Amino acid sequence: MMHLFKKKEKKPTALDILKTEIDMTKAELETAYSHFENVVDPDLISSSIYHINSVQERYKYLMKLLKSVETEQ
Repeated sequence: MMHLFKKKEKKPTALDILKTEIDMTKAELETAYSHFENVVDPDLISSSIYHINSVQERYKYLMKLLKSVETEQ
């Protein structure tokens, strides 16, 4: 009988999932910048730069996607 009083969980929308992905990408970018600031080996510096650029491109893509989804609504 207890299941009658349980709150039904709201299924996340595509917009919710996209916003979560953007938040995760922001966190990854902060981590990448932090890593870049703390490495000294030239190879690791290069690797950090590539990683930062990669995450920045993903962030730009997600933001473009977010704008297109928001304009559809």
